[in-house]
Amino acid sequence: MRNVLASLFVVASLIAAARSQTPLASGTLDVHWNAGAPDCARSPQPPLQVHPYNPQTFILRENPCATAEAPFLYLLLGSERALLLDTGDISDPRQMPLASTVMNLLPRSAAGAALPLLILHTHGHLDHRSGDSQFASLPNVEIVPTDLDHVRQYFRFTDWPNGVAHIDLGHRTVDVLPTPGHYPSELSYYDRDTGLFFSGDFLLPGRLIIDDAHADLASAERAAAFVKDRPVACVLGGHIELDASAGQLEIGSHFHPNEHVLQLAKQDLLGLPAVLATFNGVYSQSGMYVMYNQTRILLALAAVLVLGLVFCGLLLRWYLRRRRMFKSEKLAA
Repeated sequence: MRNVLASLFVVASLIAAARSQTPLASGTLDVHWNAGAPDCARSPQPPLQVHPYNPQTFILRENPCATAEAPFLYLLLGSERALLLDTGDISDPRQMPLASTVMNLLPRSAAGAALPLLILHTHGHLDHRSGDSQFASLPNVEIVPTDLDHVRQYFRFTDWPNGVAHIDLGHRTVDVLPTPGHYPSELSYYDRDTGLFFSGDFLLPGRLIIDDAHADLASAERAAAFVKDRPVACVLGGHIELDASAGQLEIGSHFHPNEHVLQLAKQDLLGLPAVLATFNGVYSQSGMYVMYNQTRILLALAAVLVLGLVFCGLLLRWYLRRRRMFKSEKLAA
């Protein structure tokens, strides 16, 4: 029995070693993303930029002039179906021709049918799923909703947020990792073909908006453990929110003339647990990352506003009392 187990262990080790030595499909990130414009009305911009990382992998970026969120979307082609990660911030196809652009990128059969398309999301915030409606009536397109019940059911996560699901695109497998913390049903994706890790808003150069600090740290630890012994070409997030020279955040602007590169390194993902461990629960900064909890900041601002109103009320009351006393003294005199 021991010999059998030893043999099985050796075989498993050889298979793992063979997989680890499989070369990744190469690609390029030698691209200058459209910066938008200081005055978008005077400098019309193409609403969508498409960069072929390689012939089977496309990075799409919604122009900052079209939306200040300027999100990144990712299209992966397999032999049996394609995968689109996120659909961006704009639903109107006249403003953002996302569906037509994506469908034109899909290979077609001899009969003219496009490759079936699966649409998944990193999370459910509107800037990552508003374009869903453009695909809703198209044939051979499946859209998975972003709420936790649908996510758990579709990927068969029985012990959320533990476990890893797999998507078979046909000679191309994508691993799906639960990474809640920024959003309850947040997902990250690892493409075995290219070694690209798609992190959405879970990890990007700029803001790490943390709704649940405990869940976010646990997600970072699971993600780091997942990639530890896997090749990672780079980590691609949902936005760029950092100025490359000043190291300051670029938020809400339609002009990004000097933004940080999109891609982060495997080491950035491995180091994320240590970064998140420094988060104080409200607002913290560590290197390129600004971490904060929006709810707690809003509550703190509301508390300051209430205290300010109370102070103004007390000050007004004191002023009125002094005025009445002054009038009384004047009358008495």
